[in-house]
Amino acid sequence: MSDITRPFKVLGVQQIAIGGTDKGRLKKLWVDMLGLEVTGTFQSERENVDEDICAIGVGLLKVEVDLMQPMDIEKKPAVHNTPLNHIGLWIDDLPVAVEWLMSQGVRFAPGGIRKGAAGFDITFMHPKANEEFPLSGEGVLIELVQTPPEVVQAFAALAASHG
Repeated sequence: MSDITRPFKVLGVQQIAIGGTDKGRLKKLWVDMLGLEVTGTFQSERENVDEDICAIGVGLLKVEVDLMQPMDIEKKPAVHNTPLNHIGLWIDDLPVAVEWLMSQGVRFAPGGIRKGAAGFDITFMHPKANEEFPLSGEGVLIELVQTPPEVVQAFAALAASHG
């Protein structure tokens, strides 16, 4: 166990984003075969993404599964490369977490904190370190997502019931 005092908590997995060249093939597996429900769609030319937003589980603790394909296969970001595009984590205090993590040498992707596809404030930890910021996702893009109060309460209630 680490003796680092962290001023924030990771509460749980908010999402898993999977990319491919054809989201129809992804839907065949995740929706038709595994039974996930499509709960929405999102398109962004700036982020070069056309995605179907699916869900595992129900209620406040459901996990989002984004099935993504690039709008233009020749452009960046290449959401289909790598296939497990990113994992999103619920963070109880996103601005404090970002400030502290940066002070510890964690590299963040450009764009800062902004509204994500699901309407929550988000930012991304960079998958690759550099000289200035020697800590990164080590090849994995990690999205940090501000947890809304009702989800914080749901996690607290779950923790209390398993105390």
